[in-house]
Amino acid sequence: MRSRIHAVVLPSELGDFADEVRRVFLELGRTGGSGSLAGEYSPPIDVFETDEAVEVAVDLPGVDPAAVRILVKGDAVLIIGEKAARRGRSESTFHLVERGFGRFARAVRLDRACDATHARATLDHGELRISIPKIADRRGRAMAIPITS
Repeated sequence: MRSRIHAVVLPSELGDFADEVRRVFLELGRTGGSGSLAGEYSPPIDVFETDEAVEVAVDLPGVDPAAVRILVKGDAVLIIGEKAARRGRSESTFHLVERGFGRFARAVRLDRACDATHARATLDHGELRISIPKIADRRGRAMAIPITS
């Protein structure tokens, strides 16, 4: 039976990544002022576990893959990027604007041992999918210890 993954997505954890977030925002061409490191946009995230991996799915419709960076530090995954604003024609007037845009930073802390060196990420049809293989839990499994003389 698969254990339930305990993943927490907390904006407060972005403080642990302050230098990395600032560096990536600079790399993407936006300077981070004294405002929030989280940015102006907060894409929805799902975190789930399969038998082999922890999966993170992020809705990023209209986002260029070059505008997204994924960092792993300790037991946390950081997703940073920017969703460009859609510009209407100059003669158009907006009546309703619900789609968010701007820079974003989301941190996902994993409560499971994972192998970040073999993680994979794809951005397809507006969904960023990050797959981080789990490390087998060796506790509870019988292991023979040879005796040498």
